[in-house]
Amino acid sequence: MSAITIYHNPACGTSRNVLGLIRNSGEEPVIVEYLKTPPDRGTLERLIAAMGVPVRDVLRVKGTPYEALGLGDPKWDDDALIGFTLQYPILINRPIVVTPLGTRLCRPSETVLDILPSPQRGAFAKEDGAPVVDGEGRRV
Repeated sequence: MSAITIYHNPACGTSRNVLGLIRNSGEEPVIVEYLKTPPDRGTLERLIAAMGVPVRDVLRVKGTPYEALGLGDPKWDDDALIGFTLQYPILINRPIVVTPLGTRLCRPSETVLDILPSPQRGAFAKEDGAPVVDGEGRRV
């Protein structure tokens, strides 16, 4: 079993780029398609705590019911916001990656390089062609 887990949405370009960078390091992560298999409350709370960020930082606005639910209103506390993500997993921003070196919301995709235990094995470019890693495995 891999020591790396990615909470992944295959329809998201950033998530696909992060998965590619993980694989470019020689690792095959555990892939959790969180829209099909959402994390439970305890898992989500542990992920947020491990990232050391406010709950609001893991909420996705674009393409979600965020605005319709009024989630920008400060009346919603962390417990309520987590409840909304359990009801609407699309509200969870992605990808979240867990490695032995830490847990991060990997936006932008290059963020994952900070927590990968193995170096990149070669060049890597994002889907849009933007280079991330050169032929020597160094971040560009």
